[in-house]
Formats: sequence, C-alpha cells, structure tokens
Amino acid sequence: MTSRRQARELAFRAVYQADVTGETPKHCLEEILEETPSSDDIRAFAATLVDELEEHRENVDAIVSRTAHNWPLRRMAATDRSVLRVAVVELLHHAETPTRVALDEAIEIAKKYGSETSGSFVNGILDRIAHDARPSAG
Repeated sequence: MTSRRQARELAFRAVYQADVTGETPKHCLEEILEETPSSDDIRAFAATLVDELEEHRENVDAIVSRTAHNWPLRRMAATDRSVLRVAVVELLHHAETPTRVALDEAIEIAKKYGSETSGSFVNGILDRIAHDARPSAG
C-alpha cells in the first residue's frame, strides 16, 4: 500500500468516525494517529485532507448532493458518504493528484470498508464529479 493510500485511508477513517460519533474529523484523526504507527508524510497528507474537508465541508456536501440524484447524503451509507467527502476534497484541492488515481483510490477504500455495492456507487458519483471539477482530465 502506498503512503498516499495509507493517508487517504486514515482520513477516511477519521471522517467516518466523526460522522458516526459527532466528534470533529480532526479530533478523530488525532485519536486514530495515536494508535496507528505512520510516517510524517502519511500523517501530514491525512491531516491536510481532513483540514480541507472541515474548511470546505458545505461545498463538498453540496457537490455530492447535486451529483447523487435520488440519494440525499443522509440516506447514503456512512462509509460511502465518508469516502466521497475525502475524494471530492482531493479532486477539488489537489490538482497534482491525477484524476484516475483519486477515483481508483476512493473506489478501493469503498470496497474495503463499504458494502458489496459501495465501489460502483462511489465510482458512479465520483466519475460525474470529476468530469465537472476537472473537465480537461476526463
């Protein structure tokens, strides 16, 4: 597993835990990092994703809601919703990450932590968001 994948997974876990417990993602990430040995670059990228989500949460949720026709955020599985939030932050704020990489990583995390259909659900929504967010990358 690449260090970027580990960081994305840590960010996902923090966002998911926050979604379920009501704590802040930043607080949840701090708890997770206390228990998870990881390098400084992994910790830094995970923290960046979590911080950016906290800063842009309203916009991220609006984008996901607009794109996920007939699937309000509250109806989505918490795992899928959390994967989408982290991936959308990366698509919007990390142009250095190739679009395909951001999508593939999110899909793999969704498959690992979500249901049988999570991978295709996340793929369908992120593909549409990526075409809007990065039209030249499509």
